[in-house]
Amino acid sequence: MVQRSFPVTWDELHRDTRALAWRLSEAGPFRGIVGIARGGLVPAAIVARELELRFVETVCISSYDDRDQRDPVVLKALEGEDGEGLLIVDDLVDTGVTAKIVRAMLPKAHFATVYAKPAGRPMVDTTITQVSQDTWIVFPWDDDVPISEQTA
Repeated sequence: MVQRSFPVTWDELHRDTRALAWRLSEAGPFRGIVGIARGGLVPAAIVARELELRFVETVCISSYDDRDQRDPVVLKALEGEDGEGLLIVDDLVDTGVTAKIVRAMLPKAHFATVYAKPAGRPMVDTTITQVSQDTWIVFPWDDDVPISEQTA
């Protein structure tokens, strides 16, 4: 499948993530936030600040090598938690593989992503921007253009 590139700058990511937080403010209140490492860490920090959440936790799952998706590996889970009152945040839901794992871990949590592709969209409760399945989102932390050049 030919993939289109969709580069996202730091400013665009910040704008889109704040828009997600505004939408989520109506879905709360939440007692805490869970960022999915690594891609969800920046959006989780922005949402936590916007919603004034101080309880911040992480779930760590590795499922990509560059642009190649592989079998996911759970590196850090949340134990003894069903997710009640928690908000899960990730940068993107693609195929839904990672989302299914986190949903099983925290079945009562509200799941939100900044970006969503059709295959994974049913796995999340709230998203802001939907892109086609053949689109590869290039996040600012994956791009080798210096930050100073991205904002110029």
